[in-house]
Amino acid sequence: MPSVAVFCASSEGIDERYAVLAGEVGFALARRGWTLVSGGGSVSCMGAVARAARAGGAYTIGVIPRALVELEVADHGADELVVTEDMRERKGEMDRRSDAFLTLPGGIGTLEELLEIWVARSLRLHDKPIVVLDPWGDLEPLALLVSGLVEAGFVRDSAAAHLVWTSTVDDAVAAIERGWAQAGQARAVEPTAAEWLEAEP
Repeated sequence: MPSVAVFCASSEGIDERYAVLAGEVGFALARRGWTLVSGGGSVSCMGAVARAARAGGAYTIGVIPRALVELEVADHGADELVVTEDMRERKGEMDRRSDAFLTLPGGIGTLEELLEIWVARSLRLHDKPIVVLDPWGDLEPLALLVSGLVEAGFVRDSAAAHLVWTSTVDDAVAAIERGWAQAGQARAVEPTAAEWLEAEP
């Protein structure tokens, strides 16, 4: 079954609507038989998406650094809980185990995960879909920043196109499926050396 990494908040004290959104995402993944790859925490949105996915019958994989097992309260209900030595190993393990990446509203950790996986896609280190689900416009300033960087010439149009912005769960899931289809078509054609050079953001 394909697997989707969900980047989202582990902070407590945020509006309940974000946890509800995470739960809707978890159920949506489960309905399609997809595996969830999460940050391995059981609190806030991170916990909500994992619990909903399992409730819907999905297989869940949690990846958490040893130092955060207590801080983020490790998701011991995960079908597979991977404890890494540090954050870098965590992100690498999540990347390796995932076929797509879905980002929900979150803090600096969520932004770091999104930006790192986007850079890797822009450099053609992978061809996995990257989707942002932002129903209430929390990440709109980031979208505007990216547009400004494209206009200034710092980011290529092709790199910006690797981020797909959505506002509903259904649209986000559909964007992931389209990304898989497009990646399958692209793999049939080997890029030229010039195209590889053009991939630099």
